[in-house]
Amino acid sequence: MTKFFVKAPSPVKVGALLVAFSLLAVTLSSCTRKKTDSGNEEIVINSAIAANVKGLDPIDANDTYSSGVISQIYETLLHYHYLKRPLTLQPLLATEMPTASADGLTHTIKIKPGVMFHDDECFPNGKGRELTAEDFVYSWKRLADPKNNALGFWVFDKRIEGLNEWRTKVGKGEADYSTPVSGLQAPDKYTIVIKLTQPYYQLYYVLAMPYTSPVPKEAVEKYGKEIINHPVGTGPFKFDSWIRNSRIELVRNPNWRNETYPTDGEASDTTNGFLADAGKKIPFVDRVVMHEIVQEQPRWLKFMKGELDFSSIPKDNFETAIQDDKLSKEFAAKGIELFVVMEPDVTYTAFNMLDPILGKNEKLRKAISMATDVDSVIKKFFNGRAISAQSPIPPGVDAYDAKYKNPYKEFNVEKAKQLLAEAGFPGGKGLPELEFSTVSSTTSRQMAEFFKQNMAQIGVKVSIATSSWPQFQDKIHKKKAQIWGVAWLADYPDAENFLQLLYGPNTSPGPNGSNFDDSKFNKLYEKAALLPPGPERTDLYHQMRDIVVSEAPWVMGMHRMGYSLRHQWVKNYKPHPIISDGYKYFRVEGSEKAKMKAKL
Repeated sequence: MTKFFVKAPSPVKVGALLVAFSLLAVTLSSCTRKKTDSGNEEIVINSAIAANVKGLDPIDANDTYSSGVISQIYETLLHYHYLKRPLTLQPLLATEMPTASADGLTHTIKIKPGVMFHDDECFPNGKGRELTAEDFVYSWKRLADPKNNALGFWVFDKRIEGLNEWRTKVGKGEADYSTPVSGLQAPDKYTIVIKLTQPYYQLYYVLAMPYTSPVPKEAVEKYGKEIINHPVGTGPFKFDSWIRNSRIELVRNPNWRNETYPTDGEASDTTNGFLADAGKKIPFVDRVVMHEIVQEQPRWLKFMKGELDFSSIPKDNFETAIQDDKLSKEFAAKGIELFVVMEPDVTYTAFNMLDPILGKNEKLRKAISMATDVDSVIKKFFNGRAISAQSPIPPGVDAYDAKYKNPYKEFNVEKAKQLLAEAGFPGGKGLPELEFSTVSSTTSRQMAEFFKQNMAQIGVKVSIATSSWPQFQDKIHKKKAQIWGVAWLADYPDAENFLQLLYGPNTSPGPNGSNFDDSKFNKLYEKAALLPPGPERTDLYHQMRDIVVSEAPWVMGMHRMGYSLRHQWVKNYKPHPIISDGYKYFRVEGSEKAKMKAKL
């Protein structure tokens, strides 16, 4: 998930980013209003998204909010097994896992025959056609097309033979989509061959990311830039409608192939009821309604009224819901259940390293770091549901070291003042006011004010600039932000996914929003990219970590725990931060909902 996302004490998401440390995509449910073609009442999942969605084009699915919608409409070659932990990749649009050549540079993938794009006006007579291997070649060229300035191009940048050369020629008007790329081939209707420029041990993870979803050429040609409002995929749900900043509705795809609920999982899944629907045809619901609700309290109230199927827990309601680290008896009596997941994420305050004041003054950045009281942030805004981050690498991935201590993470006002003086601004004198950017939710504004108070202790003046989530992202991508808070939730379980946020060639509009560009770090990153998991690669990750800590392009924040609640009428709800195509597995028991809702 990748993911940039603003979120707060939450359930998970992804989905993934913060100063905005605000909420997450939650999901609410309600049922039955419209009728299906067979005359039955629709079974509906209502879900809430904690930010305004910017668009529904897979090539720009870099945040939890948009990718959470896109992943229900579009599909990828691979995805994660819904129930197994640790995460396990498995085929989705592919018939089986890819096969690799002996040198690991050529990967062959067979796709399922008979997969149909959604019925849509972009096709003759409005009938969706069959997905072919050429659709992947087209879509991945589209991801690389410089005219699209796709946020997800980094997943293939310099990885696929001939793709960067094609990209350059397209930019000069010397090539188009009919120009072949040697590393992307479709030798027959159902076969894709990828040729890499060098080993790419994260390739299969990438093939499970929304960026690589196939998009039909007909839809792109018909809708142009409006494709962000007219998604046409192959997934279990079709796009139905979108009232901007209000709600997105998806409906069951009647032409979806016969996929079934998993028949295996973790040892505890049978006991916990997650295998009760084993082998049954999915999806179980007819409609998905995703409400865009930026503020925490309106979302919480909807959940408590039974209008939402599941929810994160706002900081102001945590003590009511959770007592002695367990769900309160009051909530349990209402049929509400608690899920806790360690999120593979990191929150951080980023400096724009291109800024003429911050980018050239390491001691100033370290002074700000040591003046930031992260422990109080965890207590005040996350109810203690997080651990302090010492580096970009979170628990649960290779190279995380629980014993590692960042020397500039300590909250020490006196040392911060000393560093500020050494930076040339004793007591803040001579330092212009700094601008901290955040999103407009209440919690995000409160967190920004707390940061401002922290800085005032050492004489650093801060102004706060708030905006919507899409505007916030746009500001970072255009390199116009100076300082901002954000979080990154893993796209895949590999430290590389966090270190790439600091890789020089990935600067904005790529995922490296702080525009950190250190030659030694870059060389280590490139060397590690050629290595399989193992001690040698782990050592390189540690060296990169040490450079980041020494240069301080970020103030490290925290690694969060995801707390989420569900009403018991929602079945098969097993959250995981990285899995984003879960709606097809959810089932709503209408009669049970009616009974339990009466107790709310």
